[in-house]
Amino acid sequence: MFEFTEQEEMRDTDHVQHIVTEYRKMGFTTAIDDFGAGFSGLGLLARFQTDIVKIDMELIRNIDQSPSRQAIVQGIMTMSNLMQFKVLAEGVETAAETDTLLELGIDLFQGYFIAKPALETFAREADIPALSNGLAGP
Repeated sequence: MFEFTEQEEMRDTDHVQHIVTEYRKMGFTTAIDDFGAGFSGLGLLARFQTDIVKIDMELIRNIDQSPSRQAIVQGIMTMSNLMQFKVLAEGVETAAETDTLLELGIDLFQGYFIAKPALETFAREADIPALSNGLAGP
């Protein structure tokens, strides 16, 4: 997945547009990260129209208790339906947040409530029997 964040300053938006287009041609998923945390989210969304918009955790925190946060996320979901992108909620930490987000139509989540971050590593050659026994090709 190719992600760029709303908080990054983009000096050459044409270059970023070219990157997004080429990565999509190669089968990569594209995403705007930290949506709602910066100043240019709607402009980026209009310009790049990525596959996924990842809503910043600041908008997700205590969403179950905040009608204003719920209204903002509902607006993002309306745009999602019209513009055909998926929405991912970042920083989900409670069951109540999860339930509220599900009610709002979000079904992609990241956060400690779902799973704690973990480092994924590649298998070492010694851990793959076919390679360590010399059974693999030249």
